[in-house]
Amino acid sequence: MLAEIKGLNEECGVFGVWGHPDASQITYYGLHSLQHRGQEGTGMVVTDGKKLKGKKGEGLVNEVFSAEDINELNGKAAIGHVRYSTAGGGGYENVQPLLFHFQSGSMGLCHNGNLINATALRNQLEGQGSIFQTSSDTEVLAHLIRRGGYASFKDRVKYALSMLKGAYAFLVMTETELMVALDPNGMRPLSLGKIGDAYVVASETCAFDIVGAQFIRDVEPGELLIIDDNGVRSEMFAMASNIAMCTMEYIYFSRPDSNINGINVHTARKNLGKQLAFEFPIEADVVTGVPDSGTSVAIGYAEAAGIPYEMGLIKNRYVGRTFIKPSQSLREQGVKMKLSPVRGVVEGKRVVMVDDSIVRGTTSRRIVNMLKEAGATEVHVLISSPPIQHPCFYGIDTSTKEELIAANYSIEEIRQMIGADSLSFLSVEGTVKAIGRKEVGDTCGQCLACFTGKYPTEIYPSSIDNQVPTC
Repeated sequence: MLAEIKGLNEECGVFGVWGHPDASQITYYGLHSLQHRGQEGTGMVVTDGKKLKGKKGEGLVNEVFSAEDINELNGKAAIGHVRYSTAGGGGYENVQPLLFHFQSGSMGLCHNGNLINATALRNQLEGQGSIFQTSSDTEVLAHLIRRGGYASFKDRVKYALSMLKGAYAFLVMTETELMVALDPNGMRPLSLGKIGDAYVVASETCAFDIVGAQFIRDVEPGELLIIDDNGVRSEMFAMASNIAMCTMEYIYFSRPDSNINGINVHTARKNLGKQLAFEFPIEADVVTGVPDSGTSVAIGYAEAAGIPYEMGLIKNRYVGRTFIKPSQSLREQGVKMKLSPVRGVVEGKRVVMVDDSIVRGTTSRRIVNMLKEAGATEVHVLISSPPIQHPCFYGIDTSTKEELIAANYSIEEIRQMIGADSLSFLSVEGTVKAIGRKEVGDTCGQCLACFTGKYPTEIYPSSIDNQVPTC
């Protein structure tokens, strides 16, 4: 993905396993399959039934963990996390899972999403004497659990979860059990699987395929799963309400081989492309997609429009981390280090370029320019999402409203800014129809807030003040 260029990033991904003798190895490969959800930091906590131990660090999964690390992290259960750090939320201390040791035992926890009332809860807890070690909103849950009095650990977790507002998928592990929780709105993907007698949970089902797990079901909104040596128990810590899965999970963030609530991501993206063809038929010679999330959409558009699909843009998959700093000119042309146009495909052609979104417009302008430099006679840009006009407070690093190009300029003005011959965004209604989620109550089961400004939960003033969330 071009996440670091486009300014559109998902916060993180979580993975857990209970009851497997090679828990750390399973978790390593599970995290590797979720690497697209976060590349800034990763960590793992394991238990052998008696004690918890862990390792974490800044970097990619294969940079942080060595073979020796995995062998030393021996145990029957583990939780892991990959993280994208937003502004002000980086640093080793914020890498998850967070590990806490108490006189009565230990606890590891990790989280995908964003707590919109984290600042208010943090201020309250600090006023009561809590001392925070990180700037991550994840730590708030740990303090709430510890302040649960003399109730059972499960009841303290349920009480703590009931205090949280926002989007979250939490994994909480002690020496003897793993607890899995999804927010009452179901805004983040989270699934349960099984490898033999061992249970596995992951942010995306693609992780199950990598580790050889069988998908069982999705975790339900407001549900708490308790997994231990006796199996899985399910309880509700809150009533599910206003179900609103993040639409950008289908459009951009998730891997195409993942299924979210029974819908395959690749299929959903192809349908988005077909809907684009219905809404915006264009006379062109070739269709190409901006890798990776635009590829499936472009295939769907080409299929419906009867225009050949070609690989007009190639992604350089080895450009990631380098010890050679690029020159200023190369840094400013960062897209060229990640994408290359195929001159033989686009030269002398009218090109339909399909992408998933436009955040600031910088990337789109550079890609359009590259295609025209490679000889494209026309470049028509189609976007498989509605214009992003509102910030997200639920765990996506969208900019402030002032920095969102679609919030400040008309579509025609954006077209002129990126240099395209035409520019069209998919309608909200078309997006909902193409993804095809079953309607839940009075909603379509999707969060569309970044397009419509209609948020599925109450938005706290502190969320608006802190535009860039951290998990």
